[in-house]
Amino acid sequence: MKIFLLASLLLLPFWVTAGNPILVAAQPTITETVFLPLVASQKAENPQIWRPTPGTSWQWQLSGDTIDTSFDVEMYDIDLINSQATIDQLHADGRIVICYFSAGTLEPWRPDANDFPPEVIGEKMSGWKEYWLDIRRLDILGPIMAARLDLAKQKNCDGIEADNIDGYTANSGFPLTYQDQITYNIWLSEQAHQRGLSIGLKNDLDQIADLLPYFEWALNEECFGYNVCSWLTPFVQANKAVFGVEYDFETSEFCPQVNALNFDFLKKNWDLDAWREACR
Repeated sequence: MKIFLLASLLLLPFWVTAGNPILVAAQPTITETVFLPLVASQKAENPQIWRPTPGTSWQWQLSGDTIDTSFDVEMYDIDLINSQATIDQLHADGRIVICYFSAGTLEPWRPDANDFPPEVIGEKMSGWKEYWLDIRRLDILGPIMAARLDLAKQKNCDGIEADNIDGYTANSGFPLTYQDQITYNIWLSEQAHQRGLSIGLKNDLDQIADLLPYFEWALNEECFGYNVCSWLTPFVQANKAVFGVEYDFETSEFCPQVNALNFDFLKKNWDLDAWREACR
């Protein structure tokens, strides 16, 4: 596991001389220390943070003029820009509300899009009108993402879906490394937890071993199509829900496998409108 590397950002190194530890001050690695990951609190200790277990029903709607609130499910995953009235209605109906935004790309239509300076905007994401971000620049991205998390807290979201947190695997325009992504993703988790928000690991299968302790649940797209669903089993083994969707297969094709793995999957349209077919 690579999470021990993060400790070096925060813990002072020590050497033992004659049986006594001597602390030697380490040089800070970034200037905006307020945005460092808090490794000591890697697990969400707040008992109020939502921790779904396998078998949790859910709905995912990120498009459409209005949110269809009629589904009898435990959790709704909707965009952060949805109205307060929609969130309040879902809560009144007894639903958990997860609020979506992209943490790894610039979405030009978001209200805060102009807050991103050119130096952190990279290549266009293949197939989408979004642009990869330089996640190494927490001095710039930190305040922007923190403001989004503050908004999620203000709107009474129960948690967040932070999308595109695997940019190190993409042609981002930046030399992002595995460790850059780990650092950024843990920072997002810690910032969410500080606000009492649950957070799910979106895709990013290669880093599950390192990130499992920091995320309450997982959300995956198309693991069946890529034959990698088994990679998500550590979440279920930790009694954490695995939510997922397939777009191009019939439920009769993928539901038997994901049900056997104790995942909670839907068939959805690519537009992620209200339509859904649940595996269970």
